[in-house]
Amino acid sequence: MEIAIIAHDGKKAEMVQFLNEHRDILDQKKISLISTGTTGTKVEKAGFNVTPYLSGPLGGDAQIAARVAEGLCHMVLFFRDPLEKHPHEPDIFMLMRICDVHDVPLATNPATAELLIKAL
Repeated sequence: MEIAIIAHDGKKAEMVQFLNEHRDILDQKKISLISTGTTGTKVEKAGFNVTPYLSGPLGGDAQIAARVAEGLCHMVLFFRDPLEKHPHEPDIFMLMRICDVHDVPLATNPATAELLIKAL
């Protein structure tokens, strides 16, 4: 199973903490992680294997959306920072729309991500 992880700058540490708290489940279920560029770098430093794509503003959100549309990515954990402006907002909304179109679970905050991971 492939899970995409994305976190805005103010949420990257929270994503790393979340993954550390759920490392056992991710290992046990043999979850393959993909990510946008900067998030992937942070997650790799925490000891996780992750396939990074471009940074979100450079097209990483679109790359992950393509994997969702192709049926390759099965879940998206996107810790968004709703209090900040993001230059790639259209790409963010496109990723969320693609998840809805293809019925792929999408968590935009840690509480929802917790429910999705526990459901595995």
